[in-house]
Amino acid sequence: MASTTTRLLSWKEFEQLPESDWMRQELHHGELFEMPPPVHRHKNIERRLRRSIEHVGSDFGVVETEVGFRPFLGNEYWIADVALVSHERWNATPPDGHIIGAPELVIEVLSPSNTRKKMADRRKICLENGCREFWIIDPKKREVAVSTPDGRTITYKPGQQIPLFLADASNIAVDAIFE
Repeated sequence: MASTTTRLLSWKEFEQLPESDWMRQELHHGELFEMPPPVHRHKNIERRLRRSIEHVGSDFGVVETEVGFRPFLGNEYWIADVALVSHERWNATPPDGHIIGAPELVIEVLSPSNTRKKMADRRKICLENGCREFWIIDPKKREVAVSTPDGRTITYKPGQQIPLFLADASNIAVDAIFE
């Protein structure tokens, strides 16, 4: 379960916090969230997604797990479970800085700390700030909900293929995510 602060923090205060040896730290609307590391199943899903997307998307951009970004300037710092960032934006990010705006593809693997409200807020803000697709992976249902800035969400189930916007005629099998 994620722990939170009792008072709001500014971006400057957040930057001054000591790094945690094992907790992930995010800043959501000025509120500090500390989350334990993901369990093994979660990491395996991240790894499979990263490899699958890299296989077809390396010409488009950089695919990474646990990608920190600032969806907009303000009291925000989020970490995507898996993200795809165009080469241009990745290379333009200063070495001591952070990606500004949401990655082009943000993928969140549901875990106990993810509430429906938190995921809805995360999806909305990412899609309003540069994200072309926002995926929510549900390991229990073995489903993938793909949302786009035009307000559409399509849920893909076992046996189906998820088309990838970054390469023509490329897709990921839902079953391959949960092997």
